[in-house]
Amino acid sequence: MPQASTATRTRWTNWAGNQSTVPARVVTPGSAEELAKEILRAADRGETVKAVGSGHSFTAIASAGHGVLVRPHGLTAVRGIDHANGTVTVEAGLPLHRLNRLLAAAGLSLTNMGDIEVQTVAGATSTGTHGTGRDSGSLAAQIRGLEIVLADGSVRHCSPTEEPGLFEAARLGLGALGVITALTLAVEPSFLLTAHEQPMRFDEVLHRLDDLTAVNEHFEFYWFPHTDRCSTKRNNRSQGPAAPLPRFKEWLEDDFLSNTVWEGACRVGRRFPASVPTIAALASRAWSDRSYTDTAHRVFTSPRKVRFVEMEYAVPRASVGEVLRELRAMVERSGWRISFPVEVRFAPADEVWLSTAHGRDTAYIAVHLYRGTAEQGYFTAVERLMTEHGGRPHWGKLHTRDAGYLAGVYPRFADFTALRDELDPDRRFGNDYLRRVLGA
Repeated sequence: MPQASTATRTRWTNWAGNQSTVPARVVTPGSAEELAKEILRAADRGETVKAVGSGHSFTAIASAGHGVLVRPHGLTAVRGIDHANGTVTVEAGLPLHRLNRLLAAAGLSLTNMGDIEVQTVAGATSTGTHGTGRDSGSLAAQIRGLEIVLADGSVRHCSPTEEPGLFEAARLGLGALGVITALTLAVEPSFLLTAHEQPMRFDEVLHRLDDLTAVNEHFEFYWFPHTDRCSTKRNNRSQGPAAPLPRFKEWLEDDFLSNTVWEGACRVGRRFPASVPTIAALASRAWSDRSYTDTAHRVFTSPRKVRFVEMEYAVPRASVGEVLRELRAMVERSGWRISFPVEVRFAPADEVWLSTAHGRDTAYIAVHLYRGTAEQGYFTAVERLMTEHGGRPHWGKLHTRDAGYLAGVYPRFADFTALRDELDPDRRFGNDYLRRVLGA
């Protein structure tokens, strides 16, 4: 079993490069018991404790400040696969890409997931990572049990029947209640998805949106600002046979064009903003009509190598058409130069306390800026629009909302903060971000 290790004064920086910190210590526990000792040691020293996964959040949610940073590299084991009950129990630091391949080897799959797989399991679930789905929700909604170490050093297990309040709070807990060390996720027999990607006009997408989201299991689209063009993607289960993209075509379109060439285009747009509308027009036409059938996780996910910063809001599904039309009008009357497409995805209502889809069918609208690009007021104006429609910000993506606002859009917000007061009265797991979004 891996042993806890400690390093001092090591700078941590997130994937996007917009967040960094130099914690007092970095620890890598190899078990829940080792982690509990580190938490109690930090308490004796008056230090805070924050766990970090792959650093794929754009906010400072995982920042340890001058406290103790917990790295999960020693907690990556698969504890068990239960074929009969359709679950897998894994440790918190296991990256999603490894989980997907381990499940595939066992003839199993997650029901749904986001479009990248570099995050750790606990990092992804604790911040609300989601994909798009008519009937299937976020990764947190697929959790069936948790092991978590609390501020007093106790190791607790929770599920829908064992400490259900802790379970509903901790499966999307923002790292505010404790440090998760293991999760039990629902899985199912592996399946194939057929992906159909098709260019479509902006007005046509919105006109057909109810049908596109009702007929397809997983529907999403990207709108290219400064154009009227979108790229749509429909993923549906298939009986096969598998017909994946040829390897060269996959590399050319999903890696070389979508990453290497796109990186170059973004650099040009950052250096010469006046070129952005032309780049957007060219990029919108580069997305061709194509179909392929492959293992589910290979269809859900794609390589994302171009670095950016992102804001994403969850709005009521019924409002998405109005919000997108207003967003398009804002872009057209502004002087902004937006090189990245706007991403739109969907999720059904769930009951997770701090889920962005809690209690309502949801549409997600994500806006991006290439790293180093001037903000231009784009994110500020988008956030104002989203909040006018009761939007809930993604916990791991840029936003300026505070506890006063969030308490008004999450029906179980007070329940969460009351449980936090009970479990972590000294704010052992607190940081500046959590003080802003949850209150002192």
